[in-house]
Amino acid sequence: MTKAESETSSVASDLIDFLNSSPTAFHAVDEAKRRLREAGFVHISEREDWKLHTGGKYFFTRNHSTIVAFAIGKKYVAGNGFCVVGAHTDSPCLKLKPISKVTKGGYCEVGVQTYGGGLWHTWFDRDLTVAGRLIIKEKDDAYRHMLVKVGGPILRVPTLAIHLDRSVSDGFKVNTENHLVPVLATVVKRNKLLVQSSILSLYCFLCLFSNAITWLMFIASQAEVNKLPAENVSLENDTECDGKHGDEKKSVANKKHHPVLLQLLAAQAGCEPGEICDFELQLCDTQPSAIGGAAKEFVFSGRLDNLCMSFCSLKALMDATSSEDSLNNETGVRMVALFDHEEVGSNSAQGAGSPAMLDALGRITNCFSSSDSKLIEKAIQKSFLVSADMAHALHPNYMSKHEDNHQPKLHGGLVIKHNANQRYATNAATAFLFREIAERHNIPVQDFVVRNDMGCGSTIGPILASGVGIRTVDVGAPQLSMHSIREMCGVDDVLHSYEHFKAFFQEFFSLDARLSVDF
Repeated sequence: MTKAESETSSVASDLIDFLNSSPTAFHAVDEAKRRLREAGFVHISEREDWKLHTGGKYFFTRNHSTIVAFAIGKKYVAGNGFCVVGAHTDSPCLKLKPISKVTKGGYCEVGVQTYGGGLWHTWFDRDLTVAGRLIIKEKDDAYRHMLVKVGGPILRVPTLAIHLDRSVSDGFKVNTENHLVPVLATVVKRNKLLVQSSILSLYCFLCLFSNAITWLMFIASQAEVNKLPAENVSLENDTECDGKHGDEKKSVANKKHHPVLLQLLAAQAGCEPGEICDFELQLCDTQPSAIGGAAKEFVFSGRLDNLCMSFCSLKALMDATSSEDSLNNETGVRMVALFDHEEVGSNSAQGAGSPAMLDALGRITNCFSSSDSKLIEKAIQKSFLVSADMAHALHPNYMSKHEDNHQPKLHGGLVIKHNANQRYATNAATAFLFREIAERHNIPVQDFVVRNDMGCGSTIGPILASGVGIRTVDVGAPQLSMHSIREMCGVDDVLHSYEHFKAFFQEFFSLDARLSVDF
């Protein structure tokens, strides 16, 4: 294996680890936090005052589904620019409904709602589980959120046999409300599980009760010996916390969700089902991400859109700031912003449509000077955003879907996305800057424009470009099967993306100083 092949394999393998640790946006942010801490980044909170210093590396989260990390150059002064790579943590999926308990035809099913524009037919006949976050009540009457993923397949959306619907040969049409309901258990087996669970609980209670009686008799005997009034001895009832009020809460939860599902979640979280106050859960595939193909050249995984770009940008930032002298001559701020809710429009408190990025730019600037209120406006005009979201590679079986002169290929490097109607925020100046960095490092780069007779998707690029006023280029690594439960991309493009983003962080400001546009 050559040095280049070894490096490609190393970065791709690291991506696989990141993907397998990130079944949801919450888990992706948690994994990002872990990696950033190991790289020396300090966790700060938006709820507190920031005390930043040049050469420092920091990150904060919003809703634990959006994360912003940044490193401040040692020559930074307030009013200098930011070089930013932005991506998103969410992917199309099936999320549990607020009342998920569905029972029909002798089956226990879980009600779900579609999130984003998924290829929903790919979710049929897959081994599925649930993951997300729980809101748990603790013993001291406090509440906290806990990430959870139930191990092993517990759910499945079965297709209808062709013998019962011959029309499926003319096209598989999914009614997402009626057909896309995963099976959790049969009622018969569910009841047996609940009975077994009740017997186990009763046994534990009897054991506890038996021990309590023995202890009470011992205390009473000692009181008699010491002539102490035994009636003053009190025994705290360990089952009191599960009294009438607790039973009512548990009953309400059981009416909203299948008790067997709550038991699985509680077992995973190490708590009691009655301590689960609420949750945000989604279905996810149990098949791990993997490197495949005859030449081991592909990444097979869910959520490549857009965890692949999230990973590459995050790794690039960490490695571009890893050495002691990496920020010595830096005059600006290097930043990665990974947002939630891109797949549904970004209009949330933690989406790209929120003030999250503008707040971060403003607070960093103000930490170094609070006297000039116009410094943030100056800083934004010196700044640059790479909006990184996966791109459509040429499909060998549907080649007519691409315009002849714009056919991105796997292993061909990052794709610069163009759209005259501003569905992408790229223009000539921003495309030049990003392409020039690639050429200086001999990194391949490609171009894409959608056919005139087809609709064009969009990204966080136009949202941030118009909301913040920051120069933006839209790019992404090429992939196939976008929005399927199982997507694919090329391992070489993982390395190309990482190297391109790393070079961007290291060289943008020196290159930008040589480009004159508004003069």
